[in-house]
Amino acid sequence: LFSLSVSRLGRWAWGGILLECAPLTSIQRPVGRPNMRDDTMSLANSVLAVNNDLPIRTDKPVHSGKVRSVYWLTDADSQRLIKEKGYDVASDAPLAIMVISDRISAFDCIWQGEGGLQGIPGKGAALNAISNHWFGLFKEQGLADSHILDIPHPFVWIVQKAKPVMIEAICRGYITGSMWRSYEKGEREFCGITLSEGLKKDQKLPELLMTPSTKGILTGIPGVPEQDDVNVSRQDIRNNYQAFALRQTQDIDLYEKLLTEGFNLISSALEGIDQIFVDTKFEFGYVTDAAGQEKLIYMDEVGTPDSSRIWDGSEYRNGKVVENSKEGFRQLLLNTFPDPDILLNKNRMDEREALARDNLLPKAVFQQVSDTYVGIAEKITGKKLVLSDNPKAEIIQILKDEYNLID
Repeated sequence: LFSLSVSRLGRWAWGGILLECAPLTSIQRPVGRPNMRDDTMSLANSVLAVNNDLPIRTDKPVHSGKVRSVYWLTDADSQRLIKEKGYDVASDAPLAIMVISDRISAFDCIWQGEGGLQGIPGKGAALNAISNHWFGLFKEQGLADSHILDIPHPFVWIVQKAKPVMIEAICRGYITGSMWRSYEKGEREFCGITLSEGLKKDQKLPELLMTPSTKGILTGIPGVPEQDDVNVSRQDIRNNYQAFALRQTQDIDLYEKLLTEGFNLISSALEGIDQIFVDTKFEFGYVTDAAGQEKLIYMDEVGTPDSSRIWDGSEYRNGKVVENSKEGFRQLLLNTFPDPDILLNKNRMDEREALARDNLLPKAVFQQVSDTYVGIAEKITGKKLVLSDNPKAEIIQILKDEYNLID
């Protein structure tokens, strides 16, 4: 196990740009980006790093993931909001408040920066704005609904409880990342699909590939290891559809249809702003509407820099990959630490967690990540992303005044 002080590394590569990282005290605030303040207290207020301590009325434990926290509402509050707001759900449907944070996770670890930075300014608002945009287009184009019922604040969704399909629905348009690393080592079969010889790194695939993996640990499925995030084939799913929480075999066709249509819609829209939709992950679940009809919906987030790779189109045509997604941050970590196997090898998780815990990243790196997230959100939505000086206080006030969910 080694400990590396990242702050003493003078040079960081980000998005094809080599950053010369001066000591924290001499880093100047970028022009036009007022959110990266020199005042640590103001910056701490503007970054929502801790999102599981809001005084939202609930009688269940708060579920806090790497980026989002979920507050399940009481039955009384769920039923009251369904009636008051006219949500198209069953009258007894459980509802939750889902609050995003500005934390940044990579390689299953949370990373922090110098100067007390516990998150990326603008990241949470950017992710929600992008997802809201795509979910809206999906519904407008008749694809499917999402789990989102209401958006009280840029950091907040009111969602209905869905019964998740236990599949990470991954779609790939280019060969890169983990698929390329395996291909380069000689592997040719992925999720029951055989790739041809002679493919080059980062090239467009002959056709869109669906390479699903397990969501969580599934047991009792022949040939599928009992561990999270294991690649599975379409035949695995068809032979064991109930183990993947699918209602019927026809729903395999439906989820693949929604995955393909969703990918193509986002890809086409991104082409219009000269961005390339490289690959992505969708998640699906079942809900029941007010008429008692069960339906398959999109859930989690879609088409964001966290769940997808997005490349700059003009740079790609010039033979260079410039990431407009979290993949740029991941590559930065891989290219900087002396032993990248720690970040890639699941058997070295203790070392990886120590690496993230013991090394604070330069403020300039967090600035670049912020610029990437905010920049791509504004390109996708066509709107200026308005960032709050104190999102936590705003959330509490709105949920108190407009939803009566704060005691």
